[in-house]
Amino acid sequence: MVIHSKAGGLVKIGANTSIARRSIVHGPCVVGENVFIGFNSVLFDCVVGNGSVVRHNSVVEHCEVLREFSYTFDHQRSFQSGTRQDRAGFSTGQRLFRIRTKSNHELVRGYKKLQNEF
Repeated sequence: MVIHSKAGGLVKIGANTSIARRSIVHGPCVVGENVFIGFNSVLFDCVVGNGSVVRHNSVVEHCEVLREFSYTFDHQRSFQSGTRQDRAGFSTGQRLFRIRTKSNHELVRGYKKLQNEF
């Protein structure tokens, strides 16, 4: 994962957000809480609402707001108009988010045990 910004551009990432490998968050960019950003995705100059799911290989750029609880499809490009909504896809994405978040927290606990940091 790469997080970077133009000089003076804000990059803000909310609590409990999971950003998968090979993803790029390029500021200015605000990512809400409880968001899942899939593998190989690119975010640039956008605001991603709380609880949203950006699927693998998606590009989200120049969006003022990706509405809360939005869902992008694989390989989707999202621009100013926001994204399509898909309840079945959203539910699947949210389940994936919960599984990934739980796994990531378990990894942190395991690493701390290895370092005796309980």
